[in-house]
Amino acid sequence: MPQLNPNPWLFIMILSWLTFALIIQPKLLSFTPTNTPSEKISTSTKTLPWPWPWI
Repeated sequence: MPQLNPNPWLFIMILSWLTFALIIQPKLLSFTPTNTPSEKISTSTKTLPWPWPWI
């Protein structure tokens, strides 16, 4: 059963995760977002009750 043999794919999976975690992720996290979120005060809207026709 070739599915149970971890030799070919285990090394590739570990290598790809290490590449992502050590090289790609720090480069992506170093970018600063251009559209920073602002401190807006949330306004709540008043909801009206639903007019049920059968009541």
